[in-house]
Amino acid sequence: MHDPARYLRAAAILALAASAAPGDGARAQEPAAAPSPPAEAAATHVGLIYRPQPAPSSYDAEAPPEDEGVAGARMGIADNNTTGRFTKQTFALDEIALVEGGPSAVDAAKALMGKGIRFLVLALPADEVLAVSEAAGPGTVVLNAQAPDDRLRGPDCRANMFHVAPSRAMLTDALAQYLTVMRWRKLFLIVGPTDADKLYADAMRNSARKFALKLTAEKPWTFGPLAKARGDTPTRAEAMVFTRGLDYDVAVVADEEADWGDYVPYRTVDPRPVAGTQGLVATTWSPVLETWGAAQAQNRFRRLSGRLMRPLDYQVWAAFRVVGNAATTTKSTDPAVMIPALTEPTFGLPAYKGVSLSFRPWDHQLRQPLIVVQPRALVSVAPEQGFLHQRTPLDTLGTDLPETTCKFK
Repeated sequence: MHDPARYLRAAAILALAASAAPGDGARAQEPAAAPSPPAEAAATHVGLIYRPQPAPSSYDAEAPPEDEGVAGARMGIADNNTTGRFTKQTFALDEIALVEGGPSAVDAAKALMGKGIRFLVLALPADEVLAVSEAAGPGTVVLNAQAPDDRLRGPDCRANMFHVAPSRAMLTDALAQYLTVMRWRKLFLIVGPTDADKLYADAMRNSARKFALKLTAEKPWTFGPLAKARGDTPTRAEAMVFTRGLDYDVAVVADEEADWGDYVPYRTVDPRPVAGTQGLVATTWSPVLETWGAAQAQNRFRRLSGRLMRPLDYQVWAAFRVVGNAATTTKSTDPAVMIPALTEPTFGLPAYKGVSLSFRPWDHQLRQPLIVVQPRALVSVAPEQGFLHQRTPLDTLGTDLPETTCKFK
């Protein structure tokens, strides 16, 4: 049985549709546009400039992996995007590898800045870090993730340059604190032939004076650079002559190239520990660190890169997290807003060290605990207990405010 009311309703609907047809001067209703995905330009881009490592040789199991530092950057960007979900901020990584015959560090930085990138992480030596910082100017944040040179925190400091890598003074102070706690006060310093070795030795001498340690002997490494592939090492008899007749508690080696320092342990006349750049070392990170959530970071890094996390990986990761954490804290990605925020007392970077890390306002050095390790175990953490400071015990490592020669340019 038909329902007349239903037909009347249908006729009314058809009449309404006809009255709204475009041919009658009315505009047809357009379908709602689908939401567009976020534009890539909306992401905050962070640049990484680095020198790729050569492929490791089969004879050197400790050689740096080819992606050293880069793997830390990729984990840092992933972590930034994880925390950025809460503030609707996204981050992207732009890498430039400096290869022979390619662009210089300054050219690479200018290329990144030409794309609007205002955050540059550098895994480069001191001279290139300084050159990039000067070329970048005040509108770009330069994060030094590798160079330990104290001059970058002193006479060569720059207002746009921040140091995530520890200074040599911090590294040698951390080691000196441990030697003081152990009462190993008499040091035999062995200095390698490179400029970096001499700078490390200078820092060690300063730390010895600072913590009342005594240099009872000092010698240059006289066997020449050791090519590990050739097995060009001193004989046991030569090594014994080198260390005979000396009164010391610990031998401190200054070999930043890791060329000969590993040949000193177990080749001395007297049974003495070896520390410095090899043996017992102070560093930012090691696979043996597992406390304060570090084990989870180690596992996550291994899943992402297929290998263990090294100190440069950690330092680059921390540099990227500085950008992400500052952006989250300030709710801005404008360097003019973020640079002052980095040195505010409220800024803190959680970085698997048991305390929040912060930048020193007088030289832009990242305060952080340093671990004292041997190759297979964590030995201690600096600052050691009992070393006090009016602001924070972290300022017992490295150059303190009354000692700084930094005057920002």
